[in-house]
Amino acid sequence: MALHHIPPIQCLLTFEAVARLRHAGRAADELCVTASAVSHRIRQLEAHVGFKLFGRSDFSLTADGAAYLANVRVGLAALQQATPGSRDAALRAPRLSVAVTPTFSRQFLMPRLELFRNIYPDIELALHVSIPLLDVTAEQTDLQVRYGIGAYADCEHRLLIAEDVVPACSPSYLNEFGPFDGFRTAAEIASARLIRSPLEPWGTWFASCGIDQPEPHLGAQFNDLGLVYDAAASGFGVALVRQKLGAAWFESGRLVALSERPVPSPHRHYICWQPGTLERWECAAFVDWIVQTLH
Repeated sequence: MALHHIPPIQCLLTFEAVARLRHAGRAADELCVTASAVSHRIRQLEAHVGFKLFGRSDFSLTADGAAYLANVRVGLAALQQATPGSRDAALRAPRLSVAVTPTFSRQFLMPRLELFRNIYPDIELALHVSIPLLDVTAEQTDLQVRYGIGAYADCEHRLLIAEDVVPACSPSYLNEFGPFDGFRTAAEIASARLIRSPLEPWGTWFASCGIDQPEPHLGAQFNDLGLVYDAAASGFGVALVRQKLGAAWFESGRLVALSERPVPSPHRHYICWQPGTLERWECAAFVDWIVQTLH
C-alpha cells in the first residue's frame, strides 16, 4: 500500500468535526487544538486531495467535499471498531432512529434508502411513522422529518424540499365534469368537488387566483397527502397536489393537472434534531446524506 497517498489522520478527524459541527471554533474545542490548527489541517487536506472541501464561510460542503465526507466517515468508523480499546463499541452497530411521515417515506425516502445502506452498511436504521399533521411527530427519535412552515424554535433543522402545488383530478373526473380552463375562476372552483386536507389548505390556490373565500367546509377530507392523492385518482374530486411528492401519480396518468401555473406551497419538509444530536457521527451522516440526495 502506498501510504503517502493516505491523508494524515488528524486532517481527516478535523475535516469530519468541522463538517459535522459547521464551526471551526467548536471543532477546535472538541479536538483540543487551536482554531488556526483547524484551518491549517483543512488546507493541508485540500492540498492532499486536490479539491475544495467547503464552499462558503458557513462551512457548507462542496459536492466533492460531501462525497469525500461519506468515505471519510466510513473509514473512521471502521478504524474505531477495529481499535482494541473500543472493543465493546465495536460489538454494537451505531443505531439511528428517524421519524418520517408516511407519504414522504414512500415517495422520497424508501426509493433512495439503498444508497444510504451502501454508503453506511454498519448503521442500524429504524424508521418510525410520524403523525401526518403539521409539525407533530409520534414519538421521540434521533431525527425527525417535519412538515410545516419551518422557523422552529424547539429544535435545529435544515430544509429538505420546498414545492409548488397545482389542482389535479383523475382523467375520469375530468371527462365527466370538465373541461376546466386553468381552474382559476370562482365559478370553475365552485363547480368542482374539492378534496380537503389541513396539510394543504385551498387558501394557497384561492389567493393565487385573487379569490377571496374561506376554506371549503364540505367534501372528503384526509390527514395524509398520499390518501389525498389516492382519493383524487379514484374520482373523489379535485385535490391540491405537490408536484414532487405527487410525481408518481402524475407520471402514471392517475392524476391530471388542471393548470399550467403551479404556486408555491407555504409548507415544506425539514429534517430536525435536538441540539447536540449531530455530535453522533451517524446522525450527522444521515442529515448530510438526505439533504444532498433531495437537493
